[in-house]
Parts: sequence; structure tokens; C-alpha cells
Amino acid sequence: MADDARHGSNAVEVTHHFNAKNAKLIALIIVVGFLVYHGLIHVTYGIDSCKWLLSDGRFQGYQVWQPYGCMMHSYTKIDTRMCMRYIAYWGAKNHIVFIGDSRLRYIYYKLVNTIRSKEEKEDEPAHKDLHFSDPDIRWNLDFLWHPMVNTSMYEVFEKWLHEEPKKRPKVIIVGSGTWSIKVFNGSMEAVENYRTNMTRLMPYLDQLGKKSKVLWMLQEPVNEDKLSRNRKMITNDQIKLYNSIAIEVLQYSSVQMWSSARMICLGVIDEMEDGLHAGNVALNYYVQILLNMYCNDHMNYNDGTCCSSPESVTTLQIITFLAFGVCIILAIAVMIHRKCKPRKIQKLGMLDGALSCKAQDPNQNSYHELVTSLARLGLIMAYFYLCDRTNFFMKENKYYTHLTFFIPFAYVFALGLFFSEESQHTQVLHRDQTDETKGWMQLIILIYHMTGASQVLPIYMHVRVLVTAYLFLSGYGHFTYFWHTGDYGLYRLWHVLFRMNLLVVVLCLSMNRPYQFYYFVPLVSFWYAVSYVTMVIIPQVTNSSAEANPLQYLYMVLKFVVLFSIVTVLYMSEVFFEKIFVTRPWKALFVTTDDSIKEWWFRWKIDRYSVASGMLLAFAYHLLRQYRIIDDNNHSNLFSRGLSLTATLVSFIGLGIYATFAFLCRNKPECNEIHPYISFVPILSFIVLHNISGLLRTRYSTFFAWFGKISLELFIAQYHIWLAADTHGVLVLVPSYPVLNVIITTFIFVCIAHEVHHITRILVKYAIPNDWRYLVRNVVVFFLILVPIGFHDGMF
Repeated sequence: MADDARHGSNAVEVTHHFNAKNAKLIALIIVVGFLVYHGLIHVTYGIDSCKWLLSDGRFQGYQVWQPYGCMMHSYTKIDTRMCMRYIAYWGAKNHIVFIGDSRLRYIYYKLVNTIRSKEEKEDEPAHKDLHFSDPDIRWNLDFLWHPMVNTSMYEVFEKWLHEEPKKRPKVIIVGSGTWSIKVFNGSMEAVENYRTNMTRLMPYLDQLGKKSKVLWMLQEPVNEDKLSRNRKMITNDQIKLYNSIAIEVLQYSSVQMWSSARMICLGVIDEMEDGLHAGNVALNYYVQILLNMYCNDHMNYNDGTCCSSPESVTTLQIITFLAFGVCIILAIAVMIHRKCKPRKIQKLGMLDGALSCKAQDPNQNSYHELVTSLARLGLIMAYFYLCDRTNFFMKENKYYTHLTFFIPFAYVFALGLFFSEESQHTQVLHRDQTDETKGWMQLIILIYHMTGASQVLPIYMHVRVLVTAYLFLSGYGHFTYFWHTGDYGLYRLWHVLFRMNLLVVVLCLSMNRPYQFYYFVPLVSFWYAVSYVTMVIIPQVTNSSAEANPLQYLYMVLKFVVLFSIVTVLYMSEVFFEKIFVTRPWKALFVTTDDSIKEWWFRWKIDRYSVASGMLLAFAYHLLRQYRIIDDNNHSNLFSRGLSLTATLVSFIGLGIYATFAFLCRNKPECNEIHPYISFVPILSFIVLHNISGLLRTRYSTFFAWFGKISLELFIAQYHIWLAADTHGVLVLVPSYPVLNVIITTFIFVCIAHEVHHITRILVKYAIPNDWRYLVRNVVVFFLILVPIGFHDGMF
């Protein structure tokens, strides 16, 4: 018994010390540590992600190559030709030259077929120079047959050094070694000759590297078991020896070493058909690396950060961070001013010389709370900016495997089931239950985004249900609040909208993104406004008014008929829809950076009935309770034993129907068209299964409920400080250790989301005061700030 008590007290002690406040302090220390760590990396090795692309990387997932610390865009033929046209448009000439042996010739052919409009069969291997040009994109690609480092190679580089810049190639890829090994039968004399020739060639390469981009491609390994008899002397030991010489001679020159190619080749070495030349997978990655190096800084693809410059800072961002800077300075000044000074107190029951603090003025306390909250928000925005608008921290591509998705999925649910307790509420969809539901749904969505599982259609469709369910529960909750309270005041309206939108508005200003970029908040805000208007228009129906006059139930039904009808009409006429939502001044809330409303149209139509369905269920539920058909004021089942079994069976069938649909539908457009009409089936099925039993209805997971309370902040914050490149990649604080990196970035991300949630609850008191005069003043100030921003961004 004593041991149990001691263990219990130890657990309480641990819980007491490791709380949200201390966790956020630990997260702050970790962030500062990584700021120092990555700062030292940049000081020591530079911040050029091209070096990372060319030097290192690893295979992950299903043979997916991941460069070290940066994201590699997968260039299609269309992307490639668009890049060439863009470069040519600005007056530059696209000219790349390969110099070397047959290994480089294979890369040349692969690149040619990636560029030309129609893929053609490769020419027969020939020991000669090759040329390809495309006048449409002003593209010239050459292969110069120089398999050995000798006088003929010197002459080529010497000629380029004396040519006009316009005639000089923009990119030169050089590589040589295996031909010398073969010709001289792997002799040491050939090795020394190679060293001498490389030393003589180095000045030419160094001078040319200052005028054009010169890559020395280290020799890939060979598959010795597949080599023909006349190539058996080309061993991996010989290749390592030649590579070490090239590295030693060129390490201090302006030439960039391309070493990641040999790592790629080693990872797929079994694919080599003849043991010497790289297979198709390796060749494809070689070409992708070259295109990312050549095009990324011009094309600015979100998922291509290698060799790409960070986004330029806008005037609005500068103003935003200056304002936050002022708040930080004021917060520091207030904290210094508030430090207590010792003074002697003569008071009965207190010793002379006791320390005390002067009673604080409430206005001073409010000012301190406001300024420090804004300062903390400013520091958080600085971290957001550093993570996703600079190259200070690394970024990597997402990759999907079944294990990377389902292992964290199972782990999270095991934790959720472990932390469960009895709720004080017994009603259907009570607050603890909805928080729990939003929590586990949000965690699944986070895993889905982190692993890039959207490419798997069944997973995509099930996650679509989760988003729909969130909107469904929002409609249910908003209707329930209005029905019971009849609170239709503007204070409540602005209060809810402020809490929903604070983080997104600040991110729009800090990260230079349109409001519609964070699509989920515009969606929930819009549908909250719709539910508000639906309930506030005359006649205003509430629980008390309906009890007094049952005819008002009919009015509520008519409201639902009108609401569903308007939504259907908007869906049936996309032209009418666009005319409404592209009307100024609210146009800026619904269009993307390129002034397109297509994203809003897609998000709106796929969940167009979700909120209204949630409101309708809430209305039906309250009617059933009103007429004693459902009694959930106790811990018993909702229905009789037979009816409960029937409802349970029907619910399982409903879940099975949607799962079958998700696996059988053929493509996303087809699935998305059907989804709005059947999404209520799995949602209602889950609600019935979770509530029909008194035991399941009254127990909930505190783990999931904790995340559910900050679900909106988690959804938005993931864009920049957990994921990267506007959700297209993954933030990397710990390079080369993906599992450890996910653990650390997740911890920081969750702590920041919780802190933003806390700051929002503080700021809402000052932004939306419970006094209509101050409320009107704040709204006017808000619009005075919005107008110049709108003119700056072309809103008005």
C-alpha cells in the first residue's frame, strides 16, 4: 500500500511539473538551440542548397530520392519546356554541355528526351560529338566525346575561356575515369597520369567555373557481377581511387562536385543492365537534379526549394513585423517597469523590512497583458517566417508508404484509448465528446498531410469525410447554442469570427498569402455567418419560443428548406456563384493570388450541405428530446435493446457502404461529385455508434479532447512550422534523422498551437469588448487598417 501511494505521489509530482507551461518553455529552449545549430551550419558550410542537392541525399519510401535538406521538384516535359521558354524570354540562351564518356552520353540522351516535344528512340552509341537544339525554346544541348582527361579536353576549355559570354555554355557537366581504367587495364601508372592531367586541367576548370556553372560528376559505382569480360578491370576500388583524386585536386576550386549521383546509382545498382551504365531510375534522378539546379530559381515551384532563392519581403510584411517589433520593445519596457522594489512595511502581523509590491492598477495590468500577448504573437510569427519564408531551416519532400501512415495512426489511437475517463455530461454530442471527435480527426488529418497520403484515393476520401464531419459538428454546435440561448447579438458574432480568424489574418500579413490560402478558416467562418443569418432572420426561433408557440417549429422547417434551396441553386449555377463571390469588396476573401475563385468553388461545393445537415440534425435531436422520444439525461442506452441492436447494425452497414464507395470509385473528380450526397451516411453512423450506448456516450479520451480544443490552431499552424513550403514539404530541424525530426518538430508545433490558442483568448477580450461603444470603435479601427491594406493588395 505504501509503495502504491509513493508511486501515485510520484506520478502527481511529474504531472505537476510537466504541464503545458513547462512544455512550452522546453520548446522555446529547443528552438533557440536549433537556431544556434543551423546558424553554425550556415556559417561553416554556407546556405547554398545547390551544394546540398549535388552532394548528398538518401532513398526513402518506394525508391524516392531525397536530397539533403532541400525539396526537389519532379519536372515533367511541360514543366521543363516552360522553364526553357521563361529563361529564353528574358534573353538568356539555354546551353548545356556534357563532356566525357558513354556514361555522360546516357544522361545526355535522357535529358534530350525530357526536353524535346516528342520522345524519340536514342541514337546508337557512338564515340562522337552529339548536338540537339530546339528553336522553339532556344535550347542547345551538346555532348562532347572526350572520355579521358588529356590535351583534347584542355583545348575545349581553353577555347571557351576566350569566347564571348554569349557563346559560352551556361552549364558544363564533366566526368571521366572508367575509360582510363579500361584502356590502361587498371594500372597504377594510369592513376598517376590521371592525377597529373587533372592537376593541369584544374586551372581551366577553375577559371571557367567563375563564368559558367561547372559540375564535375564523380564516377558512379559499377555492378561488377554484370560487367562483360573486357570491362572486368573496372572495379569499384579503382573508381574510388579516381574519385579521390578528382576531389583532392578540385576541392578548393570554383568547380562544384556532383557526388549525389554515385549515391543514387549505388541505391539502385541492381538496375544496371551491363554493370557499367546507370539504369533508367538513376538516369531519371540525374536529369531531375540537373533540372532542379537549372530551373528552380526561375520557376519558383512550391515543392522545389533546392537552388531556389527565398521569397522577397513585401512592404506589408515589413510594416507588420515593425509593428510586432514595437510591441516587443514595449513589452520589455513594461516588464522592467513592473519589477517590484523592496520597501519597509509597518503593519501588524508583518516583520519590518518585508518585501512587497505596490498594488497594481487594473488598467496597467490590462496594458501589460495586451502588450505582452502581442509581443509573444510577434515572436511566434518571426518563427513562422524563419521556417517557411527563408532557407535558414531545411525542408524535405513528403513521401508516402503504408507504414509511415498507419504506424503513427495506430500509435496515436493507442494513446487516445489509454487516456480516457468518465464525462460529467450524458447528452448526445456533448462538449467533451465533440472535442474528442475533433481531436482525433485533426490528428488523422495531420498524419495525412505529413505523409502525403492524398495520393491514395481511399485514404483521401476518408479524410474528406473528416473535414465534412468537422463542418457538420460546427453546424450542430452553432445551432444548439442559438436554439438554447437566443443570443443573436453582434458581440457574439464578432467574438466567434475573431477567434476563428486571428491567426489566419496575422499569417496573411506576415507570410504574404491571401486569405483563401488558409481555405478551412474561410470555410468555417462563411458557414458560421450562414448559420447566424439563418437563425437571426425573422421569425427568430428558439427553444423557449417554440415551446410557447409550436407553430414556430414550422417556421424553422421553412428556414431549412430555404437554406438548402439557396445552396442548391448556387451549386447549379457556377456563373451565378462567381458573380456573388467576386463582388467587391469581399472578393478578396474568396480569390487566390492569381485572382481565381476556383479554389473557393471547389472547397465550397464539396461540403456545401455539411453545416446545414449538422444544423438539421441538431433541430431533429432537440425535437426528439422535447417529445421524450430520446432521453439522454442518464447513463443508460438511448433505445430499447432490440432497437439499439438494429441501429448498431444499420450504422455498421452505413460505414461499410461509404468505405466500399471510397475503394471502388475510380478517380478524385468522380468521387468528389458523389461525396456531398452520401457523406452524411458515415457521419450519422458514427454518431449513432458513439452515442447509442450509455457507456460509450459518457466516456471520452482526454488525450483527443485536449487536441480537439486547439484543433483550429493545429490545422493552420501546420502550414508553416510543421510542414514546409506552404504544406508541400516537411520542415527539417534534424537533418538525416527523419523520425527524430518529426518528434521534435511535432512537439514544437503543438506547443506553439497551444500558445496561439491561449493568446487568442486573451486578445479577444480587448478586440471584442462587451460594450457596444468600444466594439464599434474597434470595428471602425479595423476597417481603417483594412482599407490601405486592401488598396495595397488590389482588393478595392
